[in-house]
Amino acid sequence: QVQLVESGGGLAQPGGSLRLSCATSGFTFSVYDMKWYRQAPGKERELVATITGTGSTGYADFVKGRFSISRDNAENTVYLQMNSLKAEDTGVYYCYVRRISVDYWGQGTQVTVSS
Repeated sequence: QVQLVESGGGLAQPGGSLRLSCATSGFTFSVYDMKWYRQAPGKERELVATITGTGSTGYADFVKGRFSISRDNAENTVYLQMNSLKAEDTGVYYCYVRRISVDYWGQGTQVTVSS
């Protein structure tokens, strides 16, 4: 079965960095687009970044120039490098894949940006 397991969240100071990982299993990772979403307290879940199977990337305007999504098809893992963190980046970050018309989510990893 499809599994997505995020890690790497935690507490960071404003201006700091974190690197999130999403280890996957149960599907042919290399052919699927992978996405990172986030959800702040009291807000709807929002798309942060996308990477296609061939490595093309896309970002929400609010993270452009600060975050970078990448993937390692040999390790079936997708990453989110987050730099220049801001307080408004606080939230739970989720890994996502849509496979054969079914949405799969990880359990999420908490990111808190605070001094």
